[in-house]
This record gives sequence, structure tokens and C-alpha cells, in this order.
Amino acid sequence: MSEARHFGPARYVNQVILKVASRCNLNCSYCYVYNMADSTWKMRPALMSDEVFEAVLGRISQQCRATGQKRFYIAFHGGEPCLIGPDRFDAWCGKARAALGSAERLSLVLQTNGTLLDSQWIGSFRRHQVSVGLSMDGPKEIHDAVRVDHREQGSYDLVKRGLRLLQEGQVPHGVGCVIPLGADPLTVHHHFLQLGCDQITYLMPHFTHDTIAPIRQRYGPTPCADFLTPIFDDWWFESTMQVQIDDLKNVARVIMGGKSRSEAIGNDPPCYVFVEPDGEMEGLDNLRACRDGLSRIKLNVRDSDFFDLLNTKTMHSKAIFEGMPLASVCHSCPEVATCAGGYLPHRYSGDRGFDNPSVWCADLLKLFAHIRSRLGVSVEETNMRRQMLADKTGSGLDVVGTHVF
Repeated sequence: MSEARHFGPARYVNQVILKVASRCNLNCSYCYVYNMADSTWKMRPALMSDEVFEAVLGRISQQCRATGQKRFYIAFHGGEPCLIGPDRFDAWCGKARAALGSAERLSLVLQTNGTLLDSQWIGSFRRHQVSVGLSMDGPKEIHDAVRVDHREQGSYDLVKRGLRLLQEGQVPHGVGCVIPLGADPLTVHHHFLQLGCDQITYLMPHFTHDTIAPIRQRYGPTPCADFLTPIFDDWWFESTMQVQIDDLKNVARVIMGGKSRSEAIGNDPPCYVFVEPDGEMEGLDNLRACRDGLSRIKLNVRDSDFFDLLNTKTMHSKAIFEGMPLASVCHSCPEVATCAGGYLPHRYSGDRGFDNPSVWCADLLKLFAHIRSRLGVSVEETNMRRQMLADKTGSGLDVVGTHVF
């Protein structure tokens, strides 16, 4: 069992993402867990056991005692985490609050497709101060084209019901929408506004350099930027700034000189680890979109602590605690310090590994240029602002990275 000595600010995890279920009641066409390159979910137990959950709490407590850190995040994830049932979830949240009560700021988060939510879940969220991320892809005809159950039936009506329960229960929540390529962006965005959503994240779909060609042929060179820029302008010009669009706000933040709060851009070390239902630790689980088994570390919370991640012989120690090296072609890019290569899974190819720019590079450059024009901030001013913040704080803004679900 490791002891902590001389740990720098980025040398320990501050977030554990618990894959409490390795199965899902939906079968979304774009899912990186079940419908892309990886099949390791088949070897996992369907649900996390009490034993594994308590082992995770023990590892978190051990690390907090060793490092003195006062802030920690636990995210319940899947598959679909609501498959564990509200009773077990409520008991686990109670155990987490009891075990980590000395932490000044323990945040509990659940990421769900929303189809299984009911009044019992809402009561548990309120009781344990749990924030919720809800997956939803727009109006019914768009959502139901991709987010279906195992009988190919759409899930929109159940998700909308779940959203209403969260709103009526005043549970802090946000909506995550995988960009529906080719859809009208304002139709999608205004639908969320009509539903009363005030925190939205638009996620670029997971493709690699080995799988992107048909997408470019069908949707053109910059489909993500073409979707996001009208939404930004609507947000900017139509007085809807009280609505938080997290991905666009994050681009604006880094352009203004701040640090990224999302791993999708910026390449700051995320400092988190995933734990599978059998207790096995993983790095970024979205690497499942790249190659079978690439997300595996082969350490288990039953016999390894989080400090052992520093010594893993896989790529994950660097990815978690340092940030991966930039692709060689990115070093001469004017957005090297802001985009910083884009989201790691989108950089992968079988030939060159991660030594590639993002498959969405053209989209990112177009989006950055558009937002710069609206903000009136040049690349040179971004660099100046960033240096001023670094001089003032010693290392720039102190921001905890968050996983893009």
C-alpha cells in the first residue's frame, strides 16, 4: 500500500467516476461503450457490488488523509447507473457522505439517460445533494433516431418525463446533447430552451481518424462548427445569456486567457480515474472508441490504491496527471495553447496513435475564429491575458477538470 510523499498539485486524483453498471437499458447508435471498437464491457459484472463501492470509499479516504485535499468529486456513471436501483443508490450516497464527511466539498454527480427516474430517485438526489447530468439529443424526431432501447423504440418521452421530474424537484441538473450532425442547430437549441433547460452542453461525436471519412463525405468539412456557431450567435445576440452553454462558455474562457474546465480542449491533466463494476481502474473511458482494451490499466481498487496510478506502465499515468503530448503538427498552430489538440479520443489513428490533430480540427479552428470575432480578442491578446493570470496566481486559474460525459 502506497504512502503519499511530496505530491505536486496535479499528482493525485480529485474525481472518481464509478461505472456502477456495465449494462444499459438503451442502445444508442453512437455509444462508444457498446457500439464502437471496444468489447471489454462483456467481461464485467452487470452491477457494482457493495464490496467494490466500499473499497473505493476506502481508497478515497486513504488518499485524502495522505494529501490533505479538501475537495473531491464522485460521479455515478455507466452504462446506465440507475440500473442499480434507488435504494442501493441512496445507501451508497449515505455511506459516501459518512466516510468523507471531513472533506469540505464533496460533490456527488450522476450521469443518466433519464428513462428510469421517478419520485424516489428525486428524493434521493435532494437528500444527498446530488447533481444530475441528463443525456438528450433534441426534439423527439432527432432524439429517437439515435437514442433507442433494445427493441428499437425511441426514448424521448421517458427522457422528457425525467427532465420534468428534475425540474419540479429543483434538482441541479444539466443536459448533454451529442451534436446531431446535419440537424438544424436552432431547432435543437430552441427545443431545449422551450423545455426550460438552462444548462446545456453540446458534445462532438466520437470518431477517430480511422472512422471519420464517411462523416466528412456526408456532412462536409466542418459539421460541428456549422452546428455550434449559429447557437453561439443566438446565445450572444438574443439575450439568452442566462442559459449556460458549457462547451461554448469554455471556449470563450480559454480565449479570454483562463484555463479550460473541460478535457475536450486545453489538454490540462484531468486528474480523475474510472472504476469499473469489478473494481478495475481505467483511464479515459472514451478511448473505447479507439481500440479494444485501450482504456484498461489493469489495476484494481481491491489491491491497489490511487497512488499506484503514478507508476502504471500504460499511457494512462501521463494522460491522467500530465496531459498527453501534443501532435507534432499542432505545435505551429495559433491555437496551440487554447485548443491544445482537442479531445484525446478524437486524435487517434491505428497508424500514428495520438500523434494527430483532432478529427474535428477544422471545426475547432472555425469555432475559435468565430468566437474570437464576437469577443474581439486576438490570439496575441489571449496569450497576454494568460501570462497576466499566471503572474497573478502563480499558475493561472486553479480549476478542477471535469469529465465530458
